[in-house]
Amino acid sequence: MAACSFRRSIASQLSKILDLPPENLIKSISAVPVSKKRLIPADFQLSIDSITEDSSSDHSAQDLQLRAQMLAEKLKCDAVVTEISTGPGTVNFMINRELLAKTVLQQVLKDGSEYGIKSELFSTVPRQKTVIEFSSPNIAKKFHIGHLRSTIIGNFIANLKVALGHQVTRINYLGDWGMQFGLLGVGFQQFGNNEKLKSSPLQHLFEVYVQINKAAEDENTKKLAKDFFRKLEEHDEQTLSLWKQFRSFSIEEYIRIYKRLGVHFDEYSGESFYQEKSQEVLKMLEEKGLLQKTIFGLQLLQCFLSKCRKGTGIVDLSEKKDLSSFSTVMRSDGTSLYITRDLAAAIDRMNKHNCDTMMYVTDKSQSNHFQHLFQILKLMGYDWAERCQHVSFGLVQGMKTRRGEVIFLEDVLDEARSRMLQNMASAKTTKEIENPLETAEKIGLAALIIQDFQGLLSSDYQFSWDRALQSRGDTGVFLQYTHARLHSLEQMHGNEQLTDVNVACLQEPEAISVLQHLLRYDEVLYRSSQDMQPKHIVSYLLTLSHLAAVAHKTLLVKGSAPELAQVRHNVVMWLKSVWGTQGVLRYGSVRPALELLREYAPSG
Repeated sequence: MAACSFRRSIASQLSKILDLPPENLIKSISAVPVSKKRLIPADFQLSIDSITEDSSSDHSAQDLQLRAQMLAEKLKCDAVVTEISTGPGTVNFMINRELLAKTVLQQVLKDGSEYGIKSELFSTVPRQKTVIEFSSPNIAKKFHIGHLRSTIIGNFIANLKVALGHQVTRINYLGDWGMQFGLLGVGFQQFGNNEKLKSSPLQHLFEVYVQINKAAEDENTKKLAKDFFRKLEEHDEQTLSLWKQFRSFSIEEYIRIYKRLGVHFDEYSGESFYQEKSQEVLKMLEEKGLLQKTIFGLQLLQCFLSKCRKGTGIVDLSEKKDLSSFSTVMRSDGTSLYITRDLAAAIDRMNKHNCDTMMYVTDKSQSNHFQHLFQILKLMGYDWAERCQHVSFGLVQGMKTRRGEVIFLEDVLDEARSRMLQNMASAKTTKEIENPLETAEKIGLAALIIQDFQGLLSSDYQFSWDRALQSRGDTGVFLQYTHARLHSLEQMHGNEQLTDVNVACLQEPEAISVLQHLLRYDEVLYRSSQDMQPKHIVSYLLTLSHLAAVAHKTLLVKGSAPELAQVRHNVVMWLKSVWGTQGVLRYGSVRPALELLREYAPSG
């Protein structure tokens, strides 16, 4: 990794002065972000605060500045570092310009799709086995828009971990059990149609569910629903056969939608898998003295406040064992609840996969549920509960189609494609293409994902179609536009790469800015891998897009001297190589449109 070789060189000189091992200094030396307003007169900087032994205490800006100046005076320029300066609490290093260009470009050419991944920043990060549960819709219901964030965030985390060498198992934990299936079963018996179930399962089951809910006020209907679910739990052959159809057809429909999103799963699981094992969990809780029945006194009062019924099973989670905090794990009739099945699922997964980490990607409203889940696992004696993690996210607000409020994900995907088609048709630069629907689908998906990934995952955000689909500005459309422009230039001037170029031809400020930005990629990747936030990579790629746009206007290939044109063209190809294989284009399933997007790419 290009940045690594420069960090090592700087760390080597610093270690002699600071009497610290070079490896202890590597992560304290960071590439300087490229400013949009001006060029930063340095490529790397060392934060004085990060190497101060008493870094826990507060240091005045004046004190840090003085320390930076004292350290800078002891350092010397060499064949790698050509200039040393100080900033607010930092020592700054300028790299030899020709060496910078040569090292970065050679590294990009050598590493290709693994550029950034081989960085020594990851050398101390152990390769792990991770189980990630995400998406998890309820079967027999259309894919609700609320599951979109879980799907694309979980997919981002899985893709990123795989790229970094981790072993990942992707699990879709379906909501496929519970009293609602008693109601749906009765509804299908009254209003269902087998042909409609086969041709459009989720739509038809949704219609049936709406109809039966209207009839559910009738006591007889409620009784029939309870009887149906009781038969389901007793594994009545006819009842179970109908439920299996609901589940099978639903999964087929989900797989089709996941294909549109570029998402796949290694395992389809569900609550139904743990119906019997949840009873084993209740037995374990009872044997360990953790299961309490709400019968009298404070227990009954607490239970009343949480709308429990007499005889409900709970686990006391309070430190003082005064029931100030508890979790309900069993109904009064002895049947399990959602959290009981989650306990059974977690234990089963750990036994099956023996993973290092187990991640759950759901919205932040379920934070309390997962806090209770992990606490109960610890109380049961499972130390690995410490390695379980809830990746929470906020809600999307204001997402509407032209027909009104959006309910289903497929409506959103269709709307994005439709609006993008309209934008393409009205654009003056649009050319005729073989499959405009496919192009619009990919650009629309990129627009949705990038708008979602620009902020903190835990934050709610206001969705805007107009903002998401803009071809200029910080949008997914702009990212695809940039990739298309690079691809067009490559096609126009050929794709032969030189392994040895005259880097003296790459000393313009615009070229140096691109090279400086490429230096930061491993740091950005490392940061995203640590906090699981895609916004770092999105921000990096958007800045790269703007730098590429400036370079496109100033570093012309067409009309330049042959040697200069060839060098610049090689930069285009290497930049496209990084672009097409890294960042959100890789980790977020935003597939570069390549030849499908040439209609956006002007010549030049």
